[in-house]
Amino acid sequence: MEFTKMQGLGNDFIVVYGEQQLPADASALARRLCDRHFGIGADGLVFILPSDKGDVQMRIINSDGSESEQCGNAIRCVAKYVYDFGHVQREQLTVETIGAGVQQVVVTSANSRAAAVRVDMGAPILEGLQIPTTVNANPVVNHPIETGGSGYRFTAVSMGNPHCVIYVEDAPSFDIEAWGPRIEHHPLFPNKVNVEFATVRSREHIDMRVWERGAGPTLACGTGACATLVSSVLNGLTDRKAVVSLKGGDLTIEWNEENNHVYMTGPAEVVYTGRLQL
Repeated sequence: MEFTKMQGLGNDFIVVYGEQQLPADASALARRLCDRHFGIGADGLVFILPSDKGDVQMRIINSDGSESEQCGNAIRCVAKYVYDFGHVQREQLTVETIGAGVQQVVVTSANSRAAAVRVDMGAPILEGLQIPTTVNANPVVNHPIETGGSGYRFTAVSMGNPHCVIYVEDAPSFDIEAWGPRIEHHPLFPNKVNVEFATVRSREHIDMRVWERGAGPTLACGTGACATLVSSVLNGLTDRKAVVSLKGGDLTIEWNEENNHVYMTGPAEVVYTGRLQL
């Protein structure tokens, strides 16, 4: 099996193209290959599959073997892959996901390679039971949560996958290893949750760190950056367009007031290609 190692702001993936459907052993394969000591090492295993709804379909298996409904960094990598390798020879293309449907993607090219990728991430889901949380409210804003003897307040957003945004004094130095897993598995979130710890620096700039459901701490999370911007608007903290600074770099996020869609712009890179002896 041939693969390409890719990364979007340090959120890294093993990308496989050419399978006709998701392999039956995809979960076990992801756990094996994503292991950073005994495998290739990655946050997730991404399959680019045929689609009858878009140009391609994306399926993402986390490093723990669970499947993610959507991933913003992965979708940029998928767009770059199919554009750079000539599978889709247009700068506007569509990617089918299981959590957010078919998403519109625009590639900005340089020297026949994708230099930046802008993704229409669709409209955020704000109704608590649909995110899902156990909180029957719409939206779920500044809601209390207690865990480990401490209390926080969160805003819940789904971008095709569930997110819990918590504002802290200094996100880059916050101990996400201690609090991320506790909140991910909290009873308020029946399908577990991605956790973003954010600090608003200005109306146009947010620092954010992420604990990803099924993967743990990662250098970046595209859907998490989108959820954080939406949360910050709902809480009156930022404008509808801002730069979200993650450990791996910056994403530009915009929540369009006219169509209610969230747009994410950022890079994706090929690290290397190889062949697996399974």
